[in-house]
Amino acid sequence: MSDTILDDNASSLSIPTDIARHMLDLDEDDDLEVFSKETTEGSSFNASMPTSPGSMINQYKFEEEEEDIDTKDIFVLVDNPESHVTAIETYITYRVVTKTTRSEFDSSEFEVRRRYQDFLWLKTRLEEANPTLIVHPLPEKFVMKGMVERFNEDFLEKRRRALNRFLNRIADHPIFSSTEDFKIFLTADVGALTSHKKLGPGFLSRMGESVRGLAATVRGVRNRPEEFTAMQEYVEAFGQKISSVDKVTQRIVREQKEYLEDLKECAPTYTLWSNSEEELAEPLRGMASCLERCYQETEEQVKELNDNLNPTLHEYVLCTETLKTVLRRRDNIQAEFEAKTEALLAKHADRESDSKVLSLAWDNLVGRSPEEAKQQKQQKLEGEIMEIREDLNKMEDRLELANNALKSDWTRWKKVMRTDLRSAFMDTAEKNVNCYEKCLAVWESFLLSQRTDAEGTQVSDSS
Repeated sequence: MSDTILDDNASSLSIPTDIARHMLDLDEDDDLEVFSKETTEGSSFNASMPTSPGSMINQYKFEEEEEDIDTKDIFVLVDNPESHVTAIETYITYRVVTKTTRSEFDSSEFEVRRRYQDFLWLKTRLEEANPTLIVHPLPEKFVMKGMVERFNEDFLEKRRRALNRFLNRIADHPIFSSTEDFKIFLTADVGALTSHKKLGPGFLSRMGESVRGLAATVRGVRNRPEEFTAMQEYVEAFGQKISSVDKVTQRIVREQKEYLEDLKECAPTYTLWSNSEEELAEPLRGMASCLERCYQETEEQVKELNDNLNPTLHEYVLCTETLKTVLRRRDNIQAEFEAKTEALLAKHADRESDSKVLSLAWDNLVGRSPEEAKQQKQQKLEGEIMEIREDLNKMEDRLELANNALKSDWTRWKKVMRTDLRSAFMDTAEKNVNCYEKCLAVWESFLLSQRTDAEGTQVSDSS
């Protein structure tokens, strides 16, 4: 169910031609936000490998086998974006088609329409339920206020591809794909989805979680396990490198597009020149033909960068922020555990302390004997200690689950990341090789024809 197989479906768009008159309705709607455009392991090359670019591509083998498609039991496709214009807003919906053999689904095929905020809701729900699992990022928010030129098929196709990748990451995840929220997202009609959304945690509950998270962040973690410190350092280094490569690749694409515009204008110039230069007419037309062919091949090369490498790189730029957030959540859980442990120690210290002079003096004033007051205090402390211990046991279990979940998902994420990047690099390399080989063949053919003509002219002149 790859994007390339079903791209034809995505081209059938129902977009109003005169979109400018609806721009006042856009404002802050999440559905009209676009994927922002501004933002190693050792090499496998060996000197003994064949030097032909084509042969190098053919000999390269992935270290990890591709997933057998026969083992998949759920397939999801996002396609067919449509514009909806109402009195108060303009938004985009996307068709989500699901095919599955899973027994928990009532049917084998489903088709629903979803808008961006529905995808955002799904992501938020998965994060709330699984704070230390890695939820793949959605395309960035970018409000389209006043930017009519970006509300076009190119934007919609990029957004569709990004949303399609997001849902397929969820479908491939062993935990996320089995959640009730994911099932509801794929199968429920608009009314049922809206009702299900209301069952989630309320505003006050989410605010309470945010406050506790902020407090834990302020306290910090005293004894973070080394493996999570190593993860943090890896993410920082990975983020810096992938961000740099992403920015450079975007700059290359912009420069290549400018080069393409110049190349496109060059061929007609040679053709016009050939009309007024009879002696050079043939080589001038040959130059025009070569430039036209090279323009076509270079256009395909740039399209590969723009449609494949660029989105993959930028996707993992966003992933680094997701990973940092997940690591902070894990630290917050540990910080809460450490704070509760300190509270328990403080209560134990109070129980063991015999210096209650001020308290006992007050107890005498109100008519209670020191021994009675001390006993009551001890009973109160015992109750508080027991309550804290129960909370501490729950927090310890939660911390252990969070650590194990993150360690497992971290291993899985790195495997997927390396496969994705390696595939994108290989696709780009293959496209570059094809482009350069075809351009080389075009120019070599031109040289051969000109040399043959030059030799024929010399023979004619000598006779």
